[in-house]
This record gives sequence, structure tokens and C-alpha cells, in this order.
Amino acid sequence: MAKQEDLFKNVISHAKEYGFIFPSSEIYDGLSAVYDYAQNGVELKKNIREYWWKSMVQMHENIVGLDAAILMHPTTWKASGHVDAFNDPLIDNKDSKKRYRADVLIEDYAEKLNQKAEKEIEKAAVRFGDAFNREEFTTTNVRVVEYLAKKREILERMAKSLGDENLEDVKALIEELEIADPETGSRNWTEVRQFNLMFGTKLGASADSAMDLYLRPETAQGIFVNFLNVQKSGRMKIPFGIAQTGKAFRNEIVARQFIFRMREFEQMEMQFFVKPGEEMKWYEYWKKTRLNWHLSLGLGKENYRFHDHEKLAHYANAAADIEFNFPFGFKELEGIHSRTDFDLKAHEQFSGKKMQYFDTETNSNYTPYVVETSVGLDRMFLAVFSNSLKEETLEDGSTRTVLQLPSVLAPTKAAVLPLVKKDGLPEIARKIIEDLKWDFNVTYDEKDAVGRRYRRQDALGTPFCITVDHQTIEDQTVTIRHRDSMKQDRINIADLKVTIENEVAMKQWLMKTVV
Repeated sequence: MAKQEDLFKNVISHAKEYGFIFPSSEIYDGLSAVYDYAQNGVELKKNIREYWWKSMVQMHENIVGLDAAILMHPTTWKASGHVDAFNDPLIDNKDSKKRYRADVLIEDYAEKLNQKAEKEIEKAAVRFGDAFNREEFTTTNVRVVEYLAKKREILERMAKSLGDENLEDVKALIEELEIADPETGSRNWTEVRQFNLMFGTKLGASADSAMDLYLRPETAQGIFVNFLNVQKSGRMKIPFGIAQTGKAFRNEIVARQFIFRMREFEQMEMQFFVKPGEEMKWYEYWKKTRLNWHLSLGLGKENYRFHDHEKLAHYANAAADIEFNFPFGFKELEGIHSRTDFDLKAHEQFSGKKMQYFDTETNSNYTPYVVETSVGLDRMFLAVFSNSLKEETLEDGSTRTVLQLPSVLAPTKAAVLPLVKKDGLPEIARKIIEDLKWDFNVTYDEKDAVGRRYRRQDALGTPFCITVDHQTIEDQTVTIRHRDSMKQDRINIADLKVTIENEVAMKQWLMKTVV
């Protein structure tokens, strides 16, 4: 655990030192759980967004994009259920005065049971070697069976209690499990109570006539209220999807773990409208498709797992999370939900406007069902960044810090370095920059010895370093160094574009996502 905490501290420190993420308004001591994306962070974030958008919209003929406003008519949130049901269970520790989400405390306890089971499985795998049968061991080993059964029992009880709004039992479960304040060890808890997460604001010039509004807590509702506008103007046929990226706002009870849980964050969502009765087929399709998208980035299959929801949201008939192994353990990265026809029917009821689809094949009207995929862009950033940050010991005993970002997402694709600041080498390097910048984000660096410049670009995640030396003057070749292997090749300046393109082009990476 201490090792994981140290890794997470390194991630946060590296993000600030190398211009990826800064605490917001830091000169005024910052604002809790609000962050600014710095010069390199904004590029990485943009590249993740584009990687998602290209795979979701450009690669699907039946999915189109939308950019809905953050401010929406307040009845939107009454219809969606957010006004009445967008709550988290809150609990305070009387001694430490710290505030927590009660469900997260219980889920963290359950995850510790899961980790104990995994340790038993890992020890057995080492002991039995190639003869090890994981499935058989998991279902027959007494300790593993007990740990997993206890975990399941806890989560099922919590889900039922929250579903029944039985907050007394949620507290009773915390007390029975002897869950303590993670920071102080105190078990002196208040009652559990519900806390609405929406931020309120006002629209209007005077206080008397101002309308009460909310900052949107999700981007999905902008898609639902525009369902017919998009369908009719785009002549879309079921099944089809509407994708959107954008800011959402939640007044989190406990905003923590860096950019994992923030009060202002960005979502990448797609709502896929299907014929009633076909939603489970598409639900399974999108589970597989979205996992393949994540795996295409090469962050390690072992770092992903599905978690089926014990407690379903009020609008869902099936829900699963793709969880990622962050430095603080497996947590939700993306949600895939079968939302039924709840949203469109609710908006039809509250607006008085029909929200149905006319199917020309069956000559009938119906309210489509919806399958949603929703990934947090900030969480995706953290998953990529934390997984890529490595400390390596080299053959000569020295160490290097390298940010092994998937090259398709790297903020800067290549750094061009003149070996020395004379003899015409900077001029050649500048000319290379001028040629490459039309196709890639590239940078020029002439400060310090070339070895130190290599290390600086390694820490920034730059896939290639291009060194211009005196041989370049003679034969128009340069040394191109690969970040991960540190291998160096001699190639013609004319071949630089193709060499970089072969490594960083989205096509090369997205081809891996084809189901």
C-alpha cells in the first residue's frame, strides 16, 4: 500500500513539474478538487478526446456528434430524476470531522476482501506453475470462496439498503464491519443522510425575476432532449447513436485522488438508440467494443476488469463498469448502461412533446431504448498518465524517468535537437521543424548536453528525438532516437515524416479496435 501511495505522489508531482496539471488558482491557495490542464496536459487531453471521437463518430456511419449547452431548462432535471434522486449517501466522522460517502467506505472494505482473495490465487499460481487452474482454485479453495462470498454478501446488502433508501441499515453495515475513518481510525460515525450533488445557479438580470438553474451534472440529457432534432435533420434510422464530449459539474461529498474525482470534469458519452427488445444485444456489443478501444492503447489487459452493478440506477435494466487499476486500486473508468426508454418517456411526459420514432419498416411509432457508454475524460487522462510513468534502471546503473505514453496520444511527437549551437546545425534543425509542424506537434530544444535533453524529452513522453549533427551537413541524414527502447537509427531527413507517421497515426492504433 505504501508503494502505491508513493507512486501516486510521484504521478501528481510529475504532472506539475512537467507542465501537465496545475492546482487551480494556486496563488490563492487553490480550490479543492479543481485543476487546470497545463501546456502539455491540454495536448494530451485533446489527443485522448480526439482518439475517442474518431473511433466513436468517424468510424461509425450511424453515430453523429452534438455539442449541447451546459445550461438547460430546469424542468430537464426534474424529468431526468436528478432533482429528486441524484444523491449520494453522506456520513461524517464525529472525531475527525471528515466527511465520506458511505457507499465508498463499504465498497473499499469489500475491495480489500477481493485483494485478499487475489493474493491467495497469486500464491497458488506460483506454487503450481503451469498446472495451475485459476477457475478451479477460485471455486474450491476455502479461503478464496469465503472472501469472495463475504464481498458479494456485503455489496448485495448495501445495494438493497440503498435501493430501499434504508440509510439506517447502511450505517448498521458500517458498524458491523467495524469500518474506521481511513485517516484517524475513529469509528464514531454520524447517521447516514442523502446529499444532492447538483450545483445551483441563477439566470436573469434581477434577483426578483431570476430563474433557478443547475449546472448540468451529466452531458446525456442534452442528447435526449435533442433526440428528434438530430433524428429528423440527419434522417437517422434506428439503431443510431449521438455522441458528445463536454463539461459536467457535481458537488462531490469527497472530491479526492487528484483528478479522479473532481467537481468540474469532462465526459465523453454516446447514447445509442435501439428498438425495444434489442437493448441487451447492443449492451453486450458496446461492452466488448469499448473494452477493445481501451485495450488498443496497450496499457495492459490485466489492468482492466468488468464490474456488474449490484444496485441499478433508477433508469437502468443493466449496467457494468470498466474498471482500471489506478495507483489506488481498481476504480470505475467507463460505464456501459442499458437505460431502457426512461429518459425519452420522462421528457415526453414533462414537456408534453412526443419523443417517439416512426419506423418506416414496421409502419409504427415507438419510444426507443437507449444503451449508453460514458467515460470520464479526466479519469482516462489519469489512467494513461499514471500507467505510463516509469522509473528505469539502465545497463550502466543509472536511472531515468520516462513517460511511456501511447505515442498516438503523446503531446509532442518529436523533439529536434541540434548537437551544438553553431556550424549551421540550428538552422538545419529549424528547417526540419518547419517541415514537420504541418503534420505533427514538434518542438525544438538546444539547451544542455544532448543526453540531458534526451532525458527531458523522456520525462515529457516525447516518442522521438531527432538529432542534427555534422554528418547531417554532409549527407542529409539525422539520428532518430526511440523513447522506449532508446534505440538510435540513422535515416534521411526526407524519411522523417513517414517514420513518425507509422508510429503515431491514429489509423495504426484504431485498427486494433475493430471487433
